Amino acid sequence: MQLSVIIVNYNVKYFLEQCLCSVQKAVQGIEAEILVVDNASTDGSRDYLQQKFPAVQFLWSDINSGFARANNLALQQAKGTYVLFLNPDTVVAEDSFTNCISFFEQTPTAGAIGVRMIDGSGNFLPESKRAFPSSAASFYKLSGLNALFPRSKIFAQYSLGYLDEHQIHEVDVLSGAFMMVRKELLQITGGFDEDFFMYGEDIDLSYRITQTKRNGSACKNFYLGNTTIIHFKGESTQKQSAKYVQQFYKAMLLFVKKHPQKFYNGVFNLFIQLAITARGLLSWFGQLFSYRTPQATVEQERLLIIADETTSASLQQKLPSFVYKGCFAEVPQKKAEADALLLCQTPTCSFKKMIAQTAQYGGSYAVYIHAQNSTSVVGSTSKNRSGVAVELKY
Repeated sequence: MQLSVIIVNYNVKYFLEQCLCSVQKAVQGIEAEILVVDNASTDGSRDYLQQKFPAVQFLWSDINSGFARANNLALQQAKGTYVLFLNPDTVVAEDSFTNCISFFEQTPTAGAIGVRMIDGSGNFLPESKRAFPSSAASFYKLSGLNALFPRSKIFAQYSLGYLDEHQIHEVDVLSGAFMMVRKELLQITGGFDEDFFMYGEDIDLSYRITQTKRNGSACKNFYLGNTTIIHFKGESTQKQSAKYVQQFYKAMLLFVKKHPQKFYNGVFNLFIQLAITARGLLSWFGQLFSYRTPQATVEQERLLIIADETTSASLQQKLPSFVYKGCFAEVPQKKAEADALLLCQTPTCSFKKMIAQTAQYGGSYAVYIHAQNSTSVVGSTSKNRSGVAVELKY
């Protein structure tokens, strides 16, 4: 077995459907297995997904044991030379996996690989490549200096904003949303630390990989900026909530306390704890007093379908909620009088092309994704709140 793909699902069945459709295309030509751990979803994931994907190995848990423990559960069964930890709200290209495996084979020191990620609007996600959360890097991120000076080698340490997002780099931290690791290293490191319930486990595993040797040489983490996937984000967490702020930064503190020799500084971390409290309070007050414009519903959106005529006609019958403004084989060069694009994967339109179209047109339109033979449409216009998922009507 060359590759084991591990996905943890929690109440995102429609996003996972699109993800699995893209994964099945990406593993063609690879001896691979796909394992999905469901963390006690209540959205009908089992009935919806199991019959659609008979080749996928589903592990149904009765409790939500957290991201780390669920991944480790599947890891015990994984047989691949390489293991990919993948989020369910992602769409991968047909060559995403082969590009990573080829890099592993050409780079003996590579312990783990991540890729360039964009959100549902085509924006680059800075967590694709990160530095370890040292006291200084954490402080600059918490204080907002990281955002004010996104290209600075000093203030943008955590997000490595000074590194070209389209190039290949050796980096400290890879995202658990797409993290391919040599299985032999996971057997040495023991997989994810289950003390991290939802955040920080990828930082910790990235660090332990760099502390491991293979054939006498220290292992490295690499970011491949020449391979892009979509990570919709916001499907499990409201990023602006006080709860998220507390959980995320407490996970960072757990990491630096776990590795005190290199990262822990008592005085500096006291300031960080105070900053966490301040950020949490600001977030809470912001939600209390802010007015949010209601997110547009699909009933209000004027939609262009990008697909062949047969697919377009079928979707118009099965998606009656939208206001249809036209069907095209390609995205019109001139901005149309429409709010959204529905990009359809067909025999003549690959997932890789859809990812490129999302990057190109996501700033002008809301973008939705529909895989061939799937029964849903998904999309997201913000990484900070849940996206839109619509089931086809028959």
